[in-house]
Amino acid sequence: MSRWNQLRKTVEDLVNKGVTSVEEIHKKIADMPFSRLEEIAPLQDTAKSVHDIHDKTVGGIYETIRLVNKKVGEFAEEILDGVDNVKDDGENY
Repeated sequence: MSRWNQLRKTVEDLVNKGVTSVEEIHKKIADMPFSRLEEIAPLQDTAKSVHDIHDKTVGGIYETIRLVNKKVGEFAEEILDGVDNVKDDGENY
């Protein structure tokens, strides 16, 4: 693996870890008002339903970000492999 591909992989991993950290923080912050609302008897069922919808929506959004990051990484890998192949071919002349 070329140095550029190693760097690409490192950046891709860091973005994934960052996205996961932000997602966890996002959910923890959102849990604060939801947990309070869920303590109020007349709102309990509705609050739990909204909380569940929120968590699934947030999870889907962050999963989409991770998927885009993966696809960008795959695209960058193809480009870098192509550059390495052109470089290798040029060295043979």
